[in-house]
Amino acid sequence: MIHTEQRLWTEAKGWETITHVPLHGAPQLVFAFGARKLVGKAEVYQQIRNFYPGAYIVLCSTAGEILGTEVHDGSIALTAVHFEKSVVRFAETTIANVDDSLGVGKRLAEFLPVEGLVHAMVFSDGLGVNGTLLVKGINDNLPVSVTVTGGLVGDGADFKETLVGRDGPGEPRKVVLLGFYGDALKVGFGSYGGWEGSGAKHTITRSLGNILFEIDDKPALAVYKQYLGDKVSGLPSSALLFPLKLHVDGGTTDVVRTILGVNEVDQSMTFAGDMPRGVTAEFMKATLEKLVEGAGAAATMSFKGVGHVSPELAILISCVGRKLVLKKRVAEEVEAVRSVLGEGTAIGGFYSYGELCPGSYEEHQCLLHNQTMTITVFREF
Repeated sequence: MIHTEQRLWTEAKGWETITHVPLHGAPQLVFAFGARKLVGKAEVYQQIRNFYPGAYIVLCSTAGEILGTEVHDGSIALTAVHFEKSVVRFAETTIANVDDSLGVGKRLAEFLPVEGLVHAMVFSDGLGVNGTLLVKGINDNLPVSVTVTGGLVGDGADFKETLVGRDGPGEPRKVVLLGFYGDALKVGFGSYGGWEGSGAKHTITRSLGNILFEIDDKPALAVYKQYLGDKVSGLPSSALLFPLKLHVDGGTTDVVRTILGVNEVDQSMTFAGDMPRGVTAEFMKATLEKLVEGAGAAATMSFKGVGHVSPELAILISCVGRKLVLKKRVAEEVEAVRSVLGEGTAIGGFYSYGELCPGSYEEHQCLLHNQTMTITVFREF
């Protein structure tokens, strides 16, 4: 059985214990998701360390924190986890630049012992990485039986700096890979968007990795600005309202890509993952109801991995673009997850710059997603 304890730090109240069921044993792992200005502070890390002196502590900066069915900003949402039968290991490294993304994934995967490895979760710097290459490096160097989920951490809607910490304050350009071991542990996953195609389809005509230069032989940023209209002044965050769906592999696989930055000089746009030349790209739009339904669909998908029984722990990683669209109704997508998973599941998570999850249980290989609700669930049997 998995036991959890959850705490919330807010400026108004300081630390509060949200769950009041005592932990059965010391936690091996603590997830601490919070605002960038908090997770980078040594005193904040030390407070968490004082709560849980023997645990691995993973800190991630976010674009919003999830705890239970509530969404917070400027807080720290903490979930401490005690596994009765399972073991946690970790690998960590720094990423020198975007071109190092594939090598970072390879190094992380090679560092984790593979005997008994059931699942891996990766938490990566959200700005200085190509998420597509990062997960490829991990996928190619782990056994095919091992599933991988995780996310690119956030920085609100500012896109200035993102932080990850492992047993220390959050730092820029850090990537952490957690390994979960043991036959008793079952892990499920689900990822779903809910965005709809606008019908406006284009061809990527010039790109380099995750940098998009031209759409239909026109400067990419100029094309994007036509769609943004009066929201141009809010770039780059306003572009989250119009993600691109890429029809890759001859149209059999669709992934959504969202923007991380713009370059006015060369009219280029930087995305969280690869933007392959020649691929058809479609502008997307959203309705609030479809996004909420998509969160519920992701939760339903995650049940398959734990035998269609209620999980004991769920880590939710949802895209900052969804948060910007849902606005004051953002908690509804978390409530939709709760309605599927049940009251007995401890829920924690954050809003991200990219979500990492296999597209299906059949394909198994982790992919970079954007604009999705992505859920990882755990249960010990």
